[in-house]
Amino acid sequence: MTVSVSQPSRRVTLSWEGESIEAPDRITIAGLAEARGMPSAGWKAPVAAVLDGRLVSLDHVLYEGAEVRPVFSWEADGREVYRRSLTTVLQAAVRRVLPSVRLVVGQSLGGGYYHEWEGKPGPTAARVHALEKEMRRIVRADMPITILRVGERQAIKIFRERGMMDRVLLLETWWHESIRLIRLGDYVDIRHGTVVTNTGRLPFISLTPLEKGLLMRFPEPGREGISRGRPRVVKQLFGIFKETKEWNRILGVASVGELNRACITGEIEEIVRVAEGLHEQKVVHVAGALRERGGIRLALVAGPSSSGKTTFSKRLGVQLRVLGINPVFLSVDDYYVNREDTPLDRNGDPDFEAIEAVDLELFNRQLCDLLDGGEASVPRFDFSQGKRVGKEKWRSCRLGPQDILVIEGIHALNPRLTEAVAEEVKFRIYVSALTQLCIDDANRISTTDVRLLRRLVRDRLFRGHSALSTIGQWTSVKRGEARNIFPFQDRADVMFNSTLVYELAVLKIYAQRFLLEVMHGDPEFPEAYRLLKFLDLFVGISPDMVPRGSIIREFIGGSLFRY
Repeated sequence: MTVSVSQPSRRVTLSWEGESIEAPDRITIAGLAEARGMPSAGWKAPVAAVLDGRLVSLDHVLYEGAEVRPVFSWEADGREVYRRSLTTVLQAAVRRVLPSVRLVVGQSLGGGYYHEWEGKPGPTAARVHALEKEMRRIVRADMPITILRVGERQAIKIFRERGMMDRVLLLETWWHESIRLIRLGDYVDIRHGTVVTNTGRLPFISLTPLEKGLLMRFPEPGREGISRGRPRVVKQLFGIFKETKEWNRILGVASVGELNRACITGEIEEIVRVAEGLHEQKVVHVAGALRERGGIRLALVAGPSSSGKTTFSKRLGVQLRVLGINPVFLSVDDYYVNREDTPLDRNGDPDFEAIEAVDLELFNRQLCDLLDGGEASVPRFDFSQGKRVGKEKWRSCRLGPQDILVIEGIHALNPRLTEAVAEEVKFRIYVSALTQLCIDDANRISTTDVRLLRRLVRDRLFRGHSALSTIGQWTSVKRGEARNIFPFQDRADVMFNSTLVYELAVLKIYAQRFLLEVMHGDPEFPEAYRLLKFLDLFVGISPDMVPRGSIIREFIGGSLFRY
């Protein structure tokens, strides 16, 4: 007689939010989260997890020695997962309710993502409401978002049959043995990042008609729910988005697949020339608007970190000279206080983005001296040393009758920076890298990512900072921008978009190598890993293609301008 003996279930030891626990072997993160009392739907449900330093979906299976912590939608990583997942729900709703319509994701605007509406029937309040209603149905049904892995040929066949040619073009220029796809009901797409495992984790939905499209809004950081008030949209910023879309139409490049194809065929050389020509045309326009204003003594150039303010200012100076106006340059960066005197943020770290990091008293005193016809001895800041150079190396400055001061810096639009100067002599310019290149219709490229990659390359090449250091400071930089820069952007008289449609193909050549210097155990590793995966989408091109006057030269070197 044979007696069956049940074997004890195998268990693994792992770390959950820093606590050592035992769990059933092969349990998923979602399963363990529920076993520990976390909901699987609603606002308090996790949307993803960090597993051994990588952001992953909750369907990942756990193993011996794993280190895992859940990620929620109010965290920075969680917000991106929420937004990417909700965009998937929107695309699925469009396919079901309005299959002849194509929604193309744009940039962050008014607390959400703007989507252009292409095809017929056109956008109306009723149709936007119908899409929102379908999205709510999908969320209430708590439908699974599953991951599929198929061969490259099969993936291309799937998207070709569905008429999703932007995905086809990307796959034809981004070779992998197999492709991970996501499926939500009948909707299938390429997986470009972590998404939720089930739609019930996306409780808050808001669609608002906006011009020739719609705005999908998201929960505000740190707050449950979405404000139902009218979204605040800066008209000039929205205008810049539309202008850049038109530039992309002229260039024939709106997605990464189209850019990659141009890099492979050699068409990129002409695209570079035309893109740079569009930039120069805009600089000419800004110079003309400044002259038409009359009586201007200060041209104030502001923008977030790595937006290309310095090169724009120098190119503006060239066009002002063409108009008979002589520019005299001042950089707010040279008025930083020494590093040991920098104010501290709430974590006790130096807050380099605070306006108090600038010697406001000296700056305003020298502005008044110069505008009154006097002479000023202008300081120079050494970033590698973290302090001003000795006074014997300061430069003498004086304004002539046809001169204007061109002042660039992240705080240039903040009234406190130039509070000693009358408002009527100021002309305000806001510069930012507001990319309108998309991975595909449903996956946008973050403006913040473009600026981070610019800064990472520049800091590593010219400022003695590693990729580890740059990524580590980026959260503080963004917090400072939200407090000190973005609130003043609508004070600008004119805006300039410094993005170039081809720049990520160039930055990739440098950034990939620098990101590989970040080690697996570093806290910055998940972000470095994410950026490496993102750069993998692009076909690289030689930096030699970049003209010497390009804004990109500010970050990779070789510019005809001196910095």
